[in-house]
Amino acid sequence: MKLKKYEGVIYILPWLVGLMIFTAFPFIASFLLSFTNYNLMSAPSFVGLDNYRTMFENELFKKSITTTFIYVFVTVPLKLSFALFIAYILNFKIKGVNFFRTAYYLPSILGGSVAIAVLWRFLFSDSGLINLIIGFFGISSISWLGNPRYAIFTISLLRVWQFGSPMVIFLAALKNIPESLYEAARIDGASKVSIFFRITLPLITPIVFFNFIMQLVQAFQEFNGPYIITGGGPLYSTYLFPLYIYDNAFKYFRMGYGSALSWFLFIIIMIFTLITFKSEKYWVHYDGGDE
Repeated sequence: MKLKKYEGVIYILPWLVGLMIFTAFPFIASFLLSFTNYNLMSAPSFVGLDNYRTMFENELFKKSITTTFIYVFVTVPLKLSFALFIAYILNFKIKGVNFFRTAYYLPSILGGSVAIAVLWRFLFSDSGLINLIIGFFGISSISWLGNPRYAIFTISLLRVWQFGSPMVIFLAALKNIPESLYEAARIDGASKVSIFFRITLPLITPIVFFNFIMQLVQAFQEFNGPYIITGGGPLYSTYLFPLYIYDNAFKYFRMGYGSALSWFLFIIIMIFTLITFKSEKYWVHYDGGDE
């Protein structure tokens, strides 16, 4: 009988052990290391707030955080807009809709892989397929990865292309909207645009809110695409903050400074998440009334 009392704990014990070893311990350790000078070779030495003071004096830090903000503010709205637009179209009863749903979802599965990032780099290279296509229209070759003006656009496009996951969530939300609401709106003579903005969009705002939070957090942590495609170049135009953390922690073995940078990123994500939650009451509508 005593064993049955703790049966639930026994079932989740493997998860608890994993949480403590792979999440809780590194989380606490990184916070403690952020106040030290640690190069992985010798014992960490306490330096107080020096790491945090150093980051604000570093020009590369300012450049990387600015680039990250640009990347986030461009990719998140575009990705969610495309996801909602495609989900709205795929919600109609059209021929072969299941095929299109699968096809649009695939980039989300493959997009974060190293192979796709390498493929993206070849597509946008000086002699790549993209320049080959625009060449047929008489447009001269563009240095997509070598020009700072276009490089950030190239890696942003890769993230926007991976809109399959939020699209599926939007599609599930659209299917839960009662058809009777649309019928009543049509009888009243409402246009499709009016129906979308007055019925569809307000009813799926909880899902918009959820997708926005998820995509915001993921965008701030983006690493694979910029690292593999451009390496942060040219002229640090795609040098996102996670690349700056990686270089300092694992390339220059400044683990203490890298931990401080990681905590700064954590605080930035928390601030934007809290702001989003605070704004929820102004634009998110629930079935039982606003909360």
